Order: sequence, then C-alpha cells, then structure tokens
Amino acid sequence: MPRVQALNLIKAVLVPTVASLLLTSAAHAASVTNRDDRDHTVTVVEGDTKKDHVLKPDAVLNGVCEKGCIIRLSGGGDDPYELEGSEVTSIEGGELYDDGPGPSESPKPGDSGQLLAPSSRP
Repeated sequence: MPRVQALNLIKAVLVPTVASLLLTSAAHAASVTNRDDRDHTVTVVEGDTKKDHVLKPDAVLNGVCEKGCIIRLSGGGDDPYELEGSEVTSIEGGELYDDGPGPSESPKPGDSGQLLAPSSRP
C-alpha cells in the first residue's frame, strides 16, 4: 500500500475515534444553569482540584464533574452538593435543583425538578 494511502487510512480511522471520545466525555459531565436574576459563584471540587466559576443570569457551566465532584454555591461552604458526573442541574432561588438525567441516562419516575439535598460530606 502506498504511503499516502496508508496515511489517509489512518486519518480516516483516527479522527472520528478521537472526536467520538471527546464527545462521549462531555456527554457524561454535569451541567449547571443559573436561572436566577443575579450572579452566583459555583465552586467545583474534583479530588484535589478546586475551581470557582462566576455564573451570570442564564449562563450555563458545562462539562464539569466528569467523574463526580462537590459543588458549593456562592461560597456556601456549609452546604456542598455532591454530583456523580452526569446531572443536569440549575440554580433557582439560590438553591441547586436536579433538572433530570443527563443525555445518556433514562429518566426515573419523580426525578425531574427536585431540590438537591446538600451532601453530608465536608
């Protein structure tokens, strides 16, 4: 097989595979939408990594918590929320709500729109 054809074959297989892996990891990550009329600081703690994000009204924070994390709203260290990594959530009235399953999950009866209870983890 000529070298050019071999390179084209590698590209034809490699590019879709890498794209698929990137899309799959994003599909399994959590999202947080700010539905309040004020800014909220969302602190995401994944393992030893801690990062603050300021969400303006109607802004969406996508691609967080791929493997699970702790989320704190507006510096609320006393009320952390534990996410598994595929939840679709929203902030309403300063509270975090579960908007239902992520794109790869099937809905469970009664799950949509439930207030998330703060985690018992510190």
